Amino acid sequence: MTIWKKNLTLKQLNDFCKNCAVAHLGIEFTAQGDDWLEAGMPVDQRTTQPMGLLHGGISAALAETVASTAGFCCVAENQAVVGVEINANHLRAVRQGNVYAKATPIRLGKTLQVWQIDIRDEQDKLCCVSRLTLSVIAHD
Repeated sequence: MTIWKKNLTLKQLNDFCKNCAVAHLGIEFTAQGDDWLEAGMPVDQRTTQPMGLLHGGISAALAETVASTAGFCCVAENQAVVGVEINANHLRAVRQGNVYAKATPIRLGKTLQVWQIDIRDEQDKLCCVSRLTLSVIAHD
């Protein structure tokens, strides 16, 4: 059973994010299932800190991007979602390649959503775990 109320394709999601920070960081939506959404991001000069490692704040931006987009796709046409709280535990350094964030819902309530986001490297090693809380709001 699918959780999606807005049936947007990966292309539509990527087009929606063309002219904002999401595109600047190279984040692209790569896969979707009945109850999850995935996005990838390169580890390059846009996303690393001065020591050459994936920046923790950028990992949090990737996590918030994929989960808030998933949350937006789970609400009615006259609703949107806004972030209330995010946390991230950085488990493994990444120096190059790509990372992939997969968002799955913990709770999809009428006024609040909670999402689990796991970020993995190209070897499928867990690099970061994050949790995002979203508030569901009216939106015209």
